[in-house]
Amino acid sequence: MPAKNDPVVIKKYANRRLYNTGTSTYVTLEDLAEMVKKGEDFTVQDAKTGEDITHPVLTQIIFELENKDGQNMLPVSFLRQLIAFYGDQMQMVVPSFLEQSMIAFAKEQERFREQMKEAMGKSPMEMMKITTPMKAIEEQARRNIELFQNAMRMFTPFPPPGAQPTAEEDEQPAEKSDDLQDLKEQIAAMQRKLDAMGKG
Repeated sequence: MPAKNDPVVIKKYANRRLYNTGTSTYVTLEDLAEMVKKGEDFTVQDAKTGEDITHPVLTQIIFELENKDGQNMLPVSFLRQLIAFYGDQMQMVVPSFLEQSMIAFAKEQERFREQMKEAMGKSPMEMMKITTPMKAIEEQARRNIELFQNAMRMFTPFPPPGAQPTAEEDEQPAEKSDDLQDLKEQIAAMQRKLDAMGKG
């Protein structure tokens, strides 16, 4: 039996059945989704090897939910951008950015819900006088983009586009300089995309 604060272990068998060791019952992906919504922590292990397969199982839950009518939460544009980041130099920053964005959104969700309730009871004229939930969400998105930009600068030891090169950069070999220039151009393009998102 796991300790009180330890995550529950879910075992996945070769026949794809999932077994909750905490309740000694077989469960489904929908059951695991409900556990997530209730804040119940768990890990999923391959019953044969003991390998931690929580990530692919959670990804499968999202896939199942996204395929249900009216449940889509991931816009096509977001999915395209996410796919484009795989193999990109910024790939290592994206998980942290998404995690921090969701944490910030989760902290604000109660305020969003209250604003939504308030907005529902207002007339169209009154709606124009208050800060709408969408504006609050947009503001949070802007803050998230700023967070991502700051993270990108931390991982990018290059000056912004248009900055004068240092003496050290002038002395670098031509081949290395070309590689750095290519990388700078890619980062500058990413910065332009982020700026456009922040203004959008």
